[in-house]
Amino acid sequence: MTTLNDSPAFADRVRRYGSGTGSFFRWWRQALTSWLPARWRVLLGLAQDRLLLSHEQEELRVQWQDAAGLRDLVRLPLPLQEPELEKVLGNRLAALPRWLLLPPGRILRRSLLLPAAAAERLRDVVGFEVDRQTPFAAGAVRFDARLLRRRPDGQLEAELVAVPRPAFDEAMAAVGSLTASLMGVEASDALGRPLGVNLLPLEQRRHRHNPLRTWNLALAAIALLALTACAWQVLDNRRQAAAAFAAQVEVRANQARTVAMQRQRLVDVVEGAAFLDRTRASLPTAVEVMEEVSRRLPDNTYLEKLSIEGHQLLLIGLSPEASSLVAKMEGSKLWKSPALSGALQPDPRSRRDRFSLTAELIGNAAAVPSPAEGVADGAGKR
Repeated sequence: MTTLNDSPAFADRVRRYGSGTGSFFRWWRQALTSWLPARWRVLLGLAQDRLLLSHEQEELRVQWQDAAGLRDLVRLPLPLQEPELEKVLGNRLAALPRWLLLPPGRILRRSLLLPAAAAERLRDVVGFEVDRQTPFAAGAVRFDARLLRRRPDGQLEAELVAVPRPAFDEAMAAVGSLTASLMGVEASDALGRPLGVNLLPLEQRRHRHNPLRTWNLALAAIALLALTACAWQVLDNRRQAAAAFAAQVEVRANQARTVAMQRQRLVDVVEGAAFLDRTRASLPTAVEVMEEVSRRLPDNTYLEKLSIEGHQLLLIGLSPEASSLVAKMEGSKLWKSPALSGALQPDPRSRRDRFSLTAELIGNAAAVPSPAEGVADGAGKR
């Protein structure tokens, strides 16, 4: 077995191609496909069935290769036209891909030991070594490479399969017009079994239409639509959540504003009540004023009106001693500055003088501190 690892130029070529996971996915696809029934694999285009055409003694040998193996179908005389072959095979077999099978006597095979990096571009890597492994130049042969096995150390055991161009062209010419429908050119071993290579040049190979392509595109479109719908639904849910959160924030803000207004009203009411309490505490009560007035006025004096408006005390009445009432009202702790307002008016009926007397209430204002003063005093006592 020839070893190529010793060639630096070959190692550089291999490094350019690298390795990947394509072989794993091909193996995985084949493993999944093997679980399907044979009829389903045919309907879905996943079956590897094909027709092998070989030239033997002026006859065209037609073989059918499927998962069960290789079986002979028919031998037809050459030359043979496309309609004649389809008529003999029938619609089902005629639709299978066709390959030209070359006999082992025309094939040149060489075993190679390659690094693991050559697995993804095996044919291209082996193509650089055609002139070294065969007596022909790379342009003088039709070749392909196949992977035999992977060694435990990671290296690859591969095989170069080549056929000289004259022999290749002769085999192609033998089948005549059928070459236009060929999907590839296969080579056989000593037992007549296909090797699993394609000696047809890359530019001449025909690619079979993938029957699952339409389904794949449809499924991809459905998946894209589903993804778009999911994304739109998520965005709509986010928008609805944001709107609900904004509404909740607005409700809480309104509640906060209402609470703030109610609190301010409560503060105003409390302050107003405190102000009234302080005002009332700074003035004598009406009972105290009436008691003090009744005590100071003479018994022959009658009051028609006693009015307290703020700090102003007003007395209107009849008295024979009206001129002396100011002196009697002075000296009280509840008011100050008593004085007659206006002239005295005699009342002929009662033979008394009508008077109007005013005074400024002071009560115990000095003794009643404001709330701030009370707090300060309490702090000073501590």
